[in-house]
Amino acid sequence: MKIAKLAAAAALALTIGAGPAAAELVFPSLSYRTGPYAPNGIPFADGYADYFTLINERDGGVEGTRINLIECETGYNTEKGVECYESTKGEGALVYQPLSTGITYQLIPKATADGIPIHSMGYGRTSAANGKVFSNVFNYPGTYWDAASIIVKYVSSEEGGDLNGKKIALVYHNSAYGKEPIRTLEKLAEKHGYELMLLPVDHPGQEQKSTWLQIRRDRPDYVVMWGWGVMNQVAIQEAANIRFPMDHFIGVWWSASENDVMPAGAGADGYKAITFHGVGDDFPIYDDLKTHVYDKGKAAGAGDQHGTVLYNRGIVAAMWAVEAARKAMEIHDTKDITPAMMRDGMEALDVDEARLEELGLPEFTVPVKVSCEAHGGPGLGMIQQWDADAKKWNIITGMIEADREVVDALIMEDSEAYAKENNLEMRCAS
Repeated sequence: MKIAKLAAAAALALTIGAGPAAAELVFPSLSYRTGPYAPNGIPFADGYADYFTLINERDGGVEGTRINLIECETGYNTEKGVECYESTKGEGALVYQPLSTGITYQLIPKATADGIPIHSMGYGRTSAANGKVFSNVFNYPGTYWDAASIIVKYVSSEEGGDLNGKKIALVYHNSAYGKEPIRTLEKLAEKHGYELMLLPVDHPGQEQKSTWLQIRRDRPDYVVMWGWGVMNQVAIQEAANIRFPMDHFIGVWWSASENDVMPAGAGADGYKAITFHGVGDDFPIYDDLKTHVYDKGKAAGAGDQHGTVLYNRGIVAAMWAVEAARKAMEIHDTKDITPAMMRDGMEALDVDEARLEELGLPEFTVPVKVSCEAHGGPGLGMIQQWDADAKKWNIITGMIEADREVVDALIMEDSEAYAKENNLEMRCAS
């Protein structure tokens, strides 16, 4: 008994001597490595994880505070996504990146009430770009409505600036995600005089024969795709089967990965998509990843996604999270930041080209400056095109700006309606 008491006392002394547990930055990853959306979910989750590992291994964390990544499998299922949120928020989660529009819509009121920020990067509820209404939601560097207007602007440039009488078909995932650009495309149709065809594809998107038979019959001049997961692969293969001209087939940035085009082989050659970041691995950050992550055997997943489109997007998402945490530490003069402090850091985020170069990401993505009023970023995008022979994407345009006249009016209309419906007062000094 005496020996047991002495051992317990010694253990207590060691605990006290160790002092309080070190602070850590908790970043949940609502991932999906299984199911029909896994081909797209895996590379993003790997890039997201590997960037955080790099910060820990190379820098000892953010300003010396290590990152704890908590991964929770959602299967791209909204109910499971909400369950992941509820099961991880008590761990000190600083920000959620749901990687799902459906999950994002469900988490907006929950996370706002809990005081936790959401970063729905290039997806989710577009009108959350209005920070006067949505205090805790950020969707920089651009929104679905930005993407839709940029694609239309690009198509217009291909047609000599005149879309009057043209026909554009939207092939979209029949979900909140896929429906998001419809209002914008309708408004732009009124402005530019093109006819809009709406062609929904039900989850998960493996059955599209009738959709592409209709496209073959009605002969739209361009097809725009809002797809995800296996839907993208099937659509591109079906387009190749009916010999639709691939250079007139343009996907949103979630229909733009190697996994989407490679199954169609040569048939995918010329397919295009919008993007807000660079392609490939010819960036200085990859030297650091090799040294501090890959060569140490610390790469996420199978370690085979390096340089792919969605792996790079995971890097971008993690980079902005780290920079926001760094900004929060600066604002509040503490390394032990809370979700509320993280929100402040996200709202004060300013990552310019000089900072991107310091991070090993020169000309990799869009510089972002966030404010209380504007949570949506600059709304810029480039067009990339698939080269089937070289098996790689090429950026074929410079940065294209969204149609701010159309997009901003829609954001204001929708966000003000949300505020009225939920009895929210506008924030931010005018």
